[in-house]
Amino acid sequence: MLIEFDQAIVSTPQAEVLRGVSATLAERRVGIVGPNGAGKSTLARLVNGLVLPSSGSVRVGGLDTRQDLKAVRRQVGFVFQNPENQIVFPIVREDLAFGLKHLAPDRRQREDRIEAQLDSLGVGHLADRSSHTLSGGERQLVALAAVLVMEPALIVFDEPTAQLDLRNRNRVRDAIAGLPHDAIVVSHDLELLEDFDRVLVVRDGNIAADDNPAAALRWYREHCA
Repeated sequence: MLIEFDQAIVSTPQAEVLRGVSATLAERRVGIVGPNGAGKSTLARLVNGLVLPSSGSVRVGGLDTRQDLKAVRRQVGFVFQNPENQIVFPIVREDLAFGLKHLAPDRRQREDRIEAQLDSLGVGHLADRSSHTLSGGERQLVALAAVLVMEPALIVFDEPTAQLDLRNRNRVRDAIAGLPHDAIVVSHDLELLEDFDRVLVVRDGNIAADDNPAAALRWYREHCA
């Protein structure tokens, strides 16, 4: 999916978070890295309109995020760093069903989609579990399932492995690698991005480097680590 940032500025009363970012992204896997506070999560949130540019524009599949926000959000799923900010219902199955009520009015159809999506991520056995009893990795996979069941074209991940131990980090990494969807991944986990198509380095509100993973991550290590 084509994503176009055209002189996108994001300002708050305290600071200018992004300073006129321009870039065109068309690759299947794009990584975003940068120091804390550099603006990388803000850049990712521009893609589905969680943040709107103060000036300039962002277009996703030809849709302007200001003018076509609902249509953009139907196309772009977002997986948050902390799945507790995303999972709102007490039972896993109920959480996935909530977003589907308008897309799939038939209850049996909803159930089939939910079960198929959970099974595809290896967490079908969690469908009737309380979300509060899940491990960190299980929560992250359930949050991903809740996004995938809505059938977006593009998924944005904000630090998907940040709070996970090695085993669950590998489970989430493998789930991302197996997705047929386009994906943008913000991460401090540099190994996660090594086989991506492209990596952006965000520093001080600008794209400071933009290259293949080997070159971009080397620049990041030399200038930001």
